Amino acid sequence: MTITAIRQKLHNYLEIANEKKIKAIYTMIEDDVEDTLINYTGDLKQELDKRLIDYQNGKMKMIKAKDSKARIAKLLNKKFK
Repeated sequence: MTITAIRQKLHNYLEIANEKKIKAIYTMIEDDVEDTLINYTGDLKQELDKRLIDYQNGKMKMIKAKDSKARIAKLLNKKFK
């Protein structure tokens, strides 16, 4: 079974599992879950929200990841020459 299939089965199960089972599962993986959480500062959250609104209103334009990587690579090449 693929990881994708396992994830989907677990997701589906968690949607219907009773409270006792969910708490037991969480207890087993709690440390891992807490380690993966990203804690954003209030200022960063505000800035991200502002940028999202600007993007949704057409005030900000996104670029493709490959274009961003190319720009970064170009800047790094200049720096190390």
